[in-house]
Amino acid sequence: MKQATKRPSAKTVQALLEKHACPVPFHEVRTRFLGSIATPVVSVSPVQIVEDLWDGELPTFDNIDAVNELLGILLRGLWNDLTRHQKRSQPFRLTRMTVETAEDLGRYGLVRLQELDGFIEGLFNGEDVIDLPERAHEAVERLAEMRAMMAGICELFSQNPHLGARPEIETSVRLLRQMTRVMEAEIHEAVLSCTRARLGMMESVFTEKPTVH
Repeated sequence: MKQATKRPSAKTVQALLEKHACPVPFHEVRTRFLGSIATPVVSVSPVQIVEDLWDGELPTFDNIDAVNELLGILLRGLWNDLTRHQKRSQPFRLTRMTVETAEDLGRYGLVRLQELDGFIEGLFNGEDVIDLPERAHEAVERLAEMRAMMAGICELFSQNPHLGARPEIETSVRLLRQMTRVMEAEIHEAVLSCTRARLGMMESVFTEKPTVH
């Protein structure tokens, strides 16, 4: 029997992306893949999603083994691992970070901003408008609101890295962690809603009676 591909560690995927100078950070790759897995757009190609990380064309490789390594870790590894979040019992978690300074707060906001952008980009798959289930549509609207808030936080603290005393920073951290939990919940609901809708469409196709002529 063929063995299942082992789940790659975050360090393994990060090292691979850095090795091939991927312009998209690892935390955004995760959410972009997740959005692409959940999307109701039927024309999604996982290989194309990987190519889009490098603006539509894979990097130059020395040999076929390097190509297989990249696709193996990103698709058979990371992509397949992320499919488990289509179950309610397996909620997705955003990147965890340590925050001690105002500069860290700016970085926190930037990472969350990029994660949300990645998820929405994957979900829409290059389309301006897609037909989302009602719960997924609500989730996307709420995520858009959270994105705007994160953009403001990112701009505030990145331009003023020494802003805020320690108590203010601790208050901001608590707020950001609460916002993170809301983001995770809405991302998970969007994924579940799209998964249910896709399964429903598949069931209707298979159970539909043939037309009698």
